[in-house]
Amino acid sequence: MKKGILTFAGLAWAMLGAAQHTIQILVKGKGQEPLAAASVSIIGLDRAAISDSLGIATLQNIPPGRWMLTVSHVGYEQKERLIDIPRSTIGAAIVTLNEIGKEEQEVVVLSTRSSQSLRNMPTRVEVISGEELAEKANMRPGDIRMMLSETTGIHTQQVSATSANSSIRIQGLDGRYTQMLKDGFPLYAGFSGGLGLLQTPPLDLRQVEVIKGASSTLYGGGAIAGMINLISKLPTPERELRFLANRTSAGGLDITGFYGQRWKHWGMTVYTGRNSNSAYNPSGEVPFSAIPRFDRYVLNPKLFLYLGERTQLNVGSNTGWENRIGGDMQYLRGKTDSTAKYFERNKSQRFSTQLSLEHRFNANNSLRIKNSVSSFDRTITIPGYVFDGRQWSSYSEVTYNKRGAAIGWVAGMNVYTDAFSEHRIDSFPKRNYQQNTIGGFVQQTWVITKWLKTEAGLRSDYVVDYGWAVLPRVSGLFTWSPAWTSRIGGSMGYKNPTIFTEETERIEYQGVLSISSDSNHLERSYGVNADLNYRMSFLGGLLSLSINQLFFYTRIQNPIVLDTLAGPTYRLSNSNGYLQSKGFETNVKLGYSDFKLYLGYTFTDAHLNKNGVIRENPLTVRHRLNNVLVYEKEDKWKLGLEGYYSSTQPLNDGSTGKEFWTFGFMAERIWEHWSLFINFENITDTRQTRFDTIYNGPVSHPTFRDIYAPLDGRVINGGIKLKL
Repeated sequence: MKKGILTFAGLAWAMLGAAQHTIQILVKGKGQEPLAAASVSIIGLDRAAISDSLGIATLQNIPPGRWMLTVSHVGYEQKERLIDIPRSTIGAAIVTLNEIGKEEQEVVVLSTRSSQSLRNMPTRVEVISGEELAEKANMRPGDIRMMLSETTGIHTQQVSATSANSSIRIQGLDGRYTQMLKDGFPLYAGFSGGLGLLQTPPLDLRQVEVIKGASSTLYGGGAIAGMINLISKLPTPERELRFLANRTSAGGLDITGFYGQRWKHWGMTVYTGRNSNSAYNPSGEVPFSAIPRFDRYVLNPKLFLYLGERTQLNVGSNTGWENRIGGDMQYLRGKTDSTAKYFERNKSQRFSTQLSLEHRFNANNSLRIKNSVSSFDRTITIPGYVFDGRQWSSYSEVTYNKRGAAIGWVAGMNVYTDAFSEHRIDSFPKRNYQQNTIGGFVQQTWVITKWLKTEAGLRSDYVVDYGWAVLPRVSGLFTWSPAWTSRIGGSMGYKNPTIFTEETERIEYQGVLSISSDSNHLERSYGVNADLNYRMSFLGGLLSLSINQLFFYTRIQNPIVLDTLAGPTYRLSNSNGYLQSKGFETNVKLGYSDFKLYLGYTFTDAHLNKNGVIRENPLTVRHRLNNVLVYEKEDKWKLGLEGYYSSTQPLNDGSTGKEFWTFGFMAERIWEHWSLFINFENITDTRQTRFDTIYNGPVSHPTFRDIYAPLDGRVINGGIKLKL
């Protein structure tokens, strides 16, 4: 009897195993085009798959019964469908997805490595979309300064009066605390960061992702104030060929082009551009150039190899050359004398490689290997002084990603190297250094309930000569209702010490002593932020309103400051104190028909405690307003009116900078394959030289003050864009 029961149980188990089924789901768009990379899963079972290039997703080992399918794709409405197993019909089940309306387009965020939609991210991420990037390219096609400076909570700080070198300040913290990435690679750090903003074009970018607050847990040291990840365009089956030509009233000329296309087994993208400007000075009050004379060439090719349905290899490079010189306008025009002899020349060459290999074992598990090598040469020349050096850096990373219905994991390791060598001809000690960092990290995303989703991570980095940095982070998304959500998060950060800061850039590194692990140590920080979001539409979608209220706090312990010694020489040292920034951001977006109104306000209270003496952190704008009104008739017109306000701010010399407004207007007329645009920037001609000084001392040997307001004044630019 016992043997009979066991035999029957075994047969039943075998029959049950044999009853497992394999089904195929064909995912299509409304136009009946197959949709690749659609996600198909079964609610209640750990079964999921990704559709291939033909739109087919294969699900295996499905037991008999009635199951609910969930099908989703970026840019399309998610659909659920009941399906019976076994099926009564032969062939693939067809699921058709409707495209999301333009305003509701889902955005997938890549910076946290979990590839989630923006709405479902527990970590607060702000995304500048491709459409916004295209609008900002009308205003400044050669670089991304304007795109970032017009974002709430971000301020682009001009470091040099004559060469226009700039850095990014997030929530009142110095530029060295912002980590800039290109497709997840840290290519703009240290010596190469001083010109990074000026040498990064927007035309080959798909989107820009901004995480404010301590974010070193994600990609390692440097992201104390926040992180900015520039995401490149991908090739698509439909050819993309774009050209842009732009001319400015200040003597600027931009000619850029982008090509991208994907075939069955491979694809490619290529960006190339030439940007130039003649020396320009709108002011009769000062003799120095507001815009330097420069010529820049950029070439960014990228190859995509699809090595089967589950494996993809991307290989690319970024290359750029630039010769930039500013200074006394008489000198730049070739009329030199004993007075007109000041200039600042920057010659630079940037080259970097990027490699990314991803293999998907199945719909839920993948492995990615990344590597980048970067070289940056720069020579700074002013009368009687030359700073000449090269930075070599590399970044290697391996990550394993495991997705589940409720819990997802990402774990990995990375190695980062940074070496700087100086080519000196005088007796001042060289500032050479070499820093190597090895780190490991793990991150979990957990859907706890329908209203709570969390993301937690832990990183441990070992910086050779400086020791360990252990960085936990946690964030949560609370969905109170379809209209109300909120996020809260906290993280720790750190920054390796180097001689490259805003203060040392301002003095061209003259007399700055080298850093050393004997006298310097890591800058460490912690920060928290919380926001509240409201989003609703009215009148059948004709009227929309969204409000975001963010509160932030960041504290850096023992920050590195520049001390003046005899000589004069300068030394970077960790102060006995802290740098603290706190405040809030308010963003309101109101849409009605073809009109959109954006209102932003940032309040920042940043203080530096240096050896017990507390003062406001210099060049911190306490109150800032961002106001933008846009009219857009799809595929016909784009009109934009902008107004920005900056309050007074403390300067490094103890004085206070004046408050000011700037206004701009942009118009673009669009046809099927081309468009014409014109932009009136700073139409009120707001300039620091009109209400404050920018230098002290004689013209032949000037000492420049902080630049906190525009120098170039009113500039009009216009051009043509082609889409072939």
